[in-house]
Amino acid sequence: MWPENGGDPNTSSELSAILAQAKKAGIPKDIIERAVAKGKGLSTSGEPLQSMTMEAILPPSVAAIIECQTDNKRRTRENIRYIVKQLGGTVTPTAHLFQRRGHVLLDSDVLLEEVDVMAKIIETEAVDYDFKEGETSLSIYTEPDQTKSVAQTLSDSLDLTIRSSNMKWIPREEFLVDVDSTEDEDRLPLSDMISMT
Repeated sequence: MWPENGGDPNTSSELSAILAQAKKAGIPKDIIERAVAKGKGLSTSGEPLQSMTMEAILPPSVAAIIECQTDNKRRTRENIRYIVKQLGGTVTPTAHLFQRRGHVLLDSDVLLEEVDVMAKIIETEAVDYDFKEGETSLSIYTEPDQTKSVAQTLSDSLDLTIRSSNMKWIPREEFLVDVDSTEDEDRLPLSDMISMT
């Protein structure tokens, strides 16, 4: 979720903190500038960005949905096809393996009681949640068109701060597989894909 106070680090303390973390992590300046521009819905040239989605199977048989913002869909589509092919993957439909869900992360200044949290969740249109007794954060999943209203309802009723609110592709449980070791995770080409974009 883009910082609510806008894309100017001089007026948005949240954005300023994010940029400081990025610089500390050694992320190149041009990548940071592109990210800031995209957060404003613009390309580095100032042209409006368009959203696009592509689907692929990456080795070893991992379904992926790739979401992009671009000022040139044709160029981006060709680039992604090339990258996926270089990684040994195939561009092919995979959306049926996922569910589109809204995801909200809320924080509290005090420990939350499960009874109170559950009572408020039941009153909303939330479809799933992740919470453990005695924690100070709450993760909620919603239907895409209910994300904003559920986030605001829980924020008001439980006196919580909305840390983030966005859309996610959640794998359908019947298609999930177990990853037995970090060695299996290392076989996934996601970091290679990021470095090639």
